[in-house]
Amino acid sequence: MNPVVRWIARRRVALGFGAGGIALWLSRPTPQSLALGAAVAIAGEMLRIWAAGHLEKGREVTSSGPYRWMRHPLYAGSTIVGIGLAIGAANWLVAVLVAAYLTITLSAAIATEEADLTRRFGEAYPAYREGRSSSAIRRFSLARAMRNREYRAVIGLGATLALLAWKAL
Repeated sequence: MNPVVRWIARRRVALGFGAGGIALWLSRPTPQSLALGAAVAIAGEMLRIWAAGHLEKGREVTSSGPYRWMRHPLYAGSTIVGIGLAIGAANWLVAVLVAAYLTITLSAAIATEEADLTRRFGEAYPAYREGRSSSAIRRFSLARAMRNREYRAVIGLGATLALLAWKAL
């Protein structure tokens, strides 16, 4: 694995705080942009919560819930959240920054994660990736989403929306 890719993947949250600070500084939210952006971002967070409520990190290759239809629903949710925040910020430079941040960091995270899952679980992950594995039937669990610390993303989204609302005033 390329060491730069691994470095980016491991530091994507810290890099996100830096990008978020710049995005907040550049943002020019209006009540209308914030309302639309918040709706989109909340939809993305709901996808993340659904995924986190099915995920057994480090224990298995998860194939229930949204994992039946997409390989990386947490990252898809993050992308939707980012789109929502870019809409809320109402500045094209923020949209470019969000797109660059998500493209670079999530590509690195996916590459690192897929290599790790293949190393950990052998043929089970390539089989899942290629659609050759059977879907596990597992019910959504809010307790599982909490164990996966999805509350951190909820808090972060709430804080970001509050800051954008403050700036819109």
